[in-house]
Amino acid sequence: MKKAFITGITGQDGSYLAELLLGKGYEVHGLIRRSSTFNTDRIDHLYKDFHDPQARLYLHYGDLSVSGQMTDLLYEINPDEIYHLGAQSHVRVSFDMPEYTGDVTGLGTLRLLEAIRRTGIKARFYQASSSEMFGAAPPPQCEDTPFQPQSPYAAAKVYAYYIARNYRQAYNLFACNGILFNHESPRRGETFVTRKITRGATQIKLGLRDKLYLGNLEAKRDWGFAGDYVEAMWMMLQQDKADDFVIATGETHSVREFAEKVFALLDLDYQKHVEIDPRYFRPTEVDILLGDASKARRSLNWEPKVGFDELIGMMTSADLELAQREKTLLDAGYACNLNPHLG
Repeated sequence: MKKAFITGITGQDGSYLAELLLGKGYEVHGLIRRSSTFNTDRIDHLYKDFHDPQARLYLHYGDLSVSGQMTDLLYEINPDEIYHLGAQSHVRVSFDMPEYTGDVTGLGTLRLLEAIRRTGIKARFYQASSSEMFGAAPPPQCEDTPFQPQSPYAAAKVYAYYIARNYRQAYNLFACNGILFNHESPRRGETFVTRKITRGATQIKLGLRDKLYLGNLEAKRDWGFAGDYVEAMWMMLQQDKADDFVIATGETHSVREFAEKVFALLDLDYQKHVEIDPRYFRPTEVDILLGDASKARRSLNWEPKVGFDELIGMMTSADLELAQREKTLLDAGYACNLNPHLG
């Protein structure tokens, strides 16, 4: 039985990846911070859904900011595959917490790679790189596009990208960078703009709030489904040779278009409910990200299965159910967080 170790297992990507690997019969180990103890809702179902004793899930306490913990954990688990998804991953937050972002997102990757080198385990390593690294680079962006990071988060990810490549070249580690463009799902964190829109719009639909506050509506992104993208992660570590791949849909849509479609699905006019709040603008904005995943299609035989409209429908439907439960609780006299400025 193969063993996998996932940092960031309680996040959106970590939960979908754990699901995928357990379904393939892996023994899955996840890194969890003490502060995430009460934030395991994305993976709680995995304990109930996978009764097969050949598919096991274990969680380990640890922190990417502590070097010794990573070395001890990897020596104990001795995984075949390591998926490094853990990071401070919110771009806007990285401007408020640049040092923390650099430590966890950048140096956290180095600590994990150094732990692999020191223990001598033969694990294959996946680094979750980001399209934000391209920043101001003109589209479309592919593996050969020069990076122009426009945030502390993006700069930290560029460091992590190059240190993974360095360990691949210097120590012959099987280390891959997956440069994933924006990928969303009903499990996306509520402070990210797509989920913020679907949560806000469905609450407005049920009369739980009246306004939704957003930042730059003209920013354009290449949005895919997280479930499709974690499959690409796994595919990268099954290759004969380690390499770096852009994972994207090849389509770009604006935040305004995303909001318009979500509100339209609910028979609402977004212009009547969406207001701009300058606090959500970044000090340096990334105007457009559009990925060219030709290499992944060719070498991995990967392609996205869920399209833009289907993704929006999936997220809106899930959040409408959530809003209906909130309304039921509110009507019963329970308070819930309906802050339109969330995020």
